[in-house]
Amino acid sequence: MGADGQALRRLLGAAPVRERAHEMLDLALEGRVDGWAVDLDRLDEAAALTAAATREAYPDLVIPFHARWRHFVAGPPRLPAAGAERARAAFDLTILSVLLDAGAGPGWRYRDPPSGLTLARSEGLAVASQRLFEDGLFSDSPDRPLRADGAALARLDAGTLAAGFQVAQDNPLVGLDGRAALLRRLGEQVLARPDLFAADGEARPGGLYDRLAAGARDGRLPAADILALLLEALGPIWAGRLTIDGIALGDCWRHPALRRDDSTDGLVPLHKLSQWLAYSLIEPLQEAGLEVVEIDGLTGLAEYRNGGLFVDTGVLRLADPDDAARTHRVSDPLIVAWRAMTVALLDRMAPLVRDRLGVAEADFPLARMLEGGSWAAGRRIAAERRPGGGPPFTILSDGTVF
Repeated sequence: MGADGQALRRLLGAAPVRERAHEMLDLALEGRVDGWAVDLDRLDEAAALTAAATREAYPDLVIPFHARWRHFVAGPPRLPAAGAERARAAFDLTILSVLLDAGAGPGWRYRDPPSGLTLARSEGLAVASQRLFEDGLFSDSPDRPLRADGAALARLDAGTLAAGFQVAQDNPLVGLDGRAALLRRLGEQVLARPDLFAADGEARPGGLYDRLAAGARDGRLPAADILALLLEALGPIWAGRLTIDGIALGDCWRHPALRRDDSTDGLVPLHKLSQWLAYSLIEPLQEAGLEVVEIDGLTGLAEYRNGGLFVDTGVLRLADPDDAARTHRVSDPLIVAWRAMTVALLDRMAPLVRDRLGVAEADFPLARMLEGGSWAAGRRIAAERRPGGGPPFTILSDGTVF
């Protein structure tokens, strides 16, 4: 592989996300990022809201990691009893549910018959995907419903997903076709890469568990290794994303402020869904007996709850207030910069939140602040500022980013 290919491949990890996010923030502080102004004096307000949300939700400060498992609010998902098959099934469910977790839109609701709950947004998407998994929709084996198979995913159609998510004219789900297409591409990738997905002989998303378990050293697995495998394994499933010299870059976008003298010039990696998935796979790995270490090797998540917190508290301010009323694409430099600065600001805010809570960094990694935390504070202030509690901007989405 040439130097350009090596430079591009280095973008497939958490370290370049953090590096370029902080560079974007530093440039904005110098007034060199079009469309944005930054007021770090307001960061303490965002930290105060985050600390308050944390104490309210977790008064004993015993906080789990930010993970998809927090959204299965109707009860724990059904899984096989124990062993590697339980871990594979947990991976199957987690991967599918996270990939389906992009913003649902303000008008969608899921009515869960077993619990009687009516749920929206992330919790609704989580429970809906849980029920589809438990009903065997993603399985190719009627006698083994608690699994997902590559072939079943590859033939999934939007109508089937719409029925499971209770989509109707008066209950619209943003990006339905994009979500179904994403799962089909996942199925195709699972079938195309048995070296990654079929260590146990059957091609399924959960096969990634075997690959990670085999790579653990003395039972220890750095969190960044989870992300690295996900970016390699899932890179080709993202439609319409940058692919350069045959390297699928996933959640990576262009911004003119970040200059390099190689093939990565202007590129801003974010890997939001992949990192959210990496965080969410930690618990199944731990339950299977592996120790996941160096959790802060991952970054904060470049999504609209965390990003909205910084806009709504005035840490980030639009240079042109009219931009708030315009519709934006995910690829627009304004949105790329916002998402990148969100990652950097989460790093800067974490020590302020720890100080307010009186906790040490070792006991309060970023994954706990996100859960405690910044995501909940972003949701709360959004509900105060906007009917429906949506993001601070209208962003065109295919259901695979936000």
